[in-house]
Parts: sequence; C-alpha cells; structure tokens
Amino acid sequence: MTIAEPATYDVTRIREDFPILARRMSGDLPLVYLDSANTSQKPSAVIDALDEHYRQHNANVARAMHQLGAEATGAFEDGRTKVAGFIGANRREEVVFTKNASEALNLVARVLGDAGRVGEGTDVVITEMEHHSNIVPWQLLTERTGATLRWFGITDEGRLDLDQLDELITERTAVVSLTWVSNMLGTINPLEPVIRRAHEAGALVVVDASQAVPQLPVDVSALGADLVAFTGHKMVGPTGIGVLWGRHDLLAELPPFLGGGEMIETVTMERSTFAPPPSRFEAGTPPIAQAVGLGAATDYLGAIGMENVAAHEHAITAYALGHMQEIDGLTVIGPKEAVDRGGAVSFTLEGVHPHDVAQLLDSRGVAVRAGHHCAKPAHQRFGVQSTTRASFYLYTTTSDIDALVDALHHTKTYFGA
Repeated sequence: MTIAEPATYDVTRIREDFPILARRMSGDLPLVYLDSANTSQKPSAVIDALDEHYRQHNANVARAMHQLGAEATGAFEDGRTKVAGFIGANRREEVVFTKNASEALNLVARVLGDAGRVGEGTDVVITEMEHHSNIVPWQLLTERTGATLRWFGITDEGRLDLDQLDELITERTAVVSLTWVSNMLGTINPLEPVIRRAHEAGALVVVDASQAVPQLPVDVSALGADLVAFTGHKMVGPTGIGVLWGRHDLLAELPPFLGGGEMIETVTMERSTFAPPPSRFEAGTPPIAQAVGLGAATDYLGAIGMENVAAHEHAITAYALGHMQEIDGLTVIGPKEAVDRGGAVSFTLEGVHPHDVAQLLDSRGVAVRAGHHCAKPAHQRFGVQSTTRASFYLYTTTSDIDALVDALHHTKTYFGA
C-alpha cells in the first residue's frame, strides 16, 4: 500500500495539540517520542474531555436516577456511538468496552470455548508474528478444551507466509486469529485471503487490530472478520479502555465472560438470565471516563482524517527506513521498505545490546522501546532475543527521525561498534 502524504498535512500544527511534546528532558533536551506503538501521546482535546467529565459529570452509569447519573450514562454511550461510527460498525451495540485489547482477546477465547465452538477435534490457527495477547489466550483455550493450536510462519522478509493457507485452514478449523499490523515487524498483513479461506472452511475470524485502528482507515463491516479487538491508548485515547467489535448476531449467541452487575436481565437464587450485547459482556462499573476520552479521540482522529494519518505514517516510515539503513551494522528486523508496512521499526545494532541502545538514545532525549515487545516467537524466528524499536505516529516529524539517526551514530561511537 503506497500512499502519497497529503500536501495539506501540517504535522507542526498537529504537534501543538499534544502538550507533552513540548517537554524538555534531562539536560534540557527536547523530547523525541518514538514509542507510539507502545502507547500514543494524548491531545489536549482528550485530556480536556477527561477533565471535564470528572469535574462536571462524574457518576456511575445505568444505575443512578439523578441528573449526574443521566449525564454520565449519556456521555458513556455517546462514546460507544462515536467508536462505532469511527470503525464502520453497522450498529452501536456491536461495540463492547473492555479494559484493553488483551482483555478483549481473552474474552473471545473464553466465550468461544464456553459456547462449545472450540473443542477436541478442532483447530485454532494463529500466526508466528502475534503479540502475546493473541497467543497465550489461545494456548490456554486449546489446553483446556483439547483443541489443536496451529500457526502460519513468517518469511525471511518478515511477511506472513501463506504458502500453506489451504493446509492450515481446513474443515477442522474453528477459529483463525491474526494481527492486522505487527507490533514488532510493522508488517500489514493481507487479511482478505485468510478471511475468505477461513469462512469457506466454516471458521470464525478474529483480528487483533491494536496497531491497525490507530494507523489505517478501518471499516469493520466491509472487512469480513467476525470479531475485532483494539485498544484506546494507542489511538490517542486514554489507558484503561479497549474495544471488542463483533457481528451482533454472533455476540448475541455467545455466553457472558464475567458475571456481575448490569450484565443480567434477571437474577434469582436459582438462576440468572443475561442482557443482550453489549451489556452482557460489560459486568460491573465500566470504564466510563475512558469511554468519554476515547470518543474524543475518535473525534480528533476523524477531523484529521485517517487517510491522512495513514499517508503521513507511510511517508515518515519510508524516510526512517531509508536513513536508518544507511547506518553500518544496523539491521532492520521485518520489511525493509515501506510497502504494506506500519510505523514500527525493530532493529539491532551490531555489537550493542538493544537495552544499551535504548538507554543511550534516552540520554539524548530519544524515547524508544527495547526488549521482545511481547512478541518472543517472532524474535525467535529471526534468531534474536530482543530488539530496539522506534515507532512513529501522526505527530512524528523528519526532524525526529534525524535526531534518532544522529543518536544512533553517537551510540556506535560510544560503544566503539
């Protein structure tokens, strides 16, 4: 997917919306924030929405019969409506709020098992490039039910290896769960052939869109997947809130995940009946202020235009890949060109441990991540235990990339690499 950055995209103006980007770090250095795949920074519009809610409208939802309760409930459900519109859901009831994408994926794995959709004699198919949040829940499910876990491999280029598509997805397959955009490799996966083959085999498709929804235009109704999970804090929204989107007919068939308040129709000492989606999956007090903030985040991104965000992300990633790969001894792990690629670039620097790279960069005001990025199998595939990762977003500038490259040259000199 090659996208030309729009001439009207004013990254300098956008940066003014993010107060933290004006921070000075130790040594009075400017902050160069290149860790957005980990969590994005927040614009004033989101911060103000949270502040306004707590100052003026704080109350529990769907419980209190007073004015504040009505305001809080309205604001919470308005957040749901905004998220539904942002991702192209057919109806707002298809949006379930969780505390993060990990909980959303655990919810799916648990209820599919409880519903008998996965069991002995069936397969769950994932990929080698998944975040641990899309590996461990399926491991637990298959161990619990006697199902078999299978997975797609990764090519040497860092792409999903679809050569065994028909062999991996068969009439035994109950669920296929895969990432849309890899948080470690940056790869944008071709979902269409996987979804088509899975549905031909009668399997459900779950998509981890945690890195996709912040970066790409998303229309879940057109995507073809059955369930999609993502998180708020990577898309300029608050921490503490995630989203599970699902086809409404499917959600209505599935049992609850957690029991408690507001997920019921009625409770007696003998038995309970359960509310329709999304309430069925939202036991207890939900992330109210976070939903308000996430609604503000969708307003903010929608005003910029996700096509424009994607174009900027593509352009800045291409610029970074070009300049980073000019550094002797630096190896990018994953696609080395900005084609079908997101804005996370994991790399190694010969002779320097990734954590040392990150610390030296931090001493120069450049914030990156080092480690296995909750993607240990992908690291094992490429024969490395850890990498340093620089990741970009709508507020990243070419000057940020220049500062990264300069700091990497300094790191090489410091370690004599």
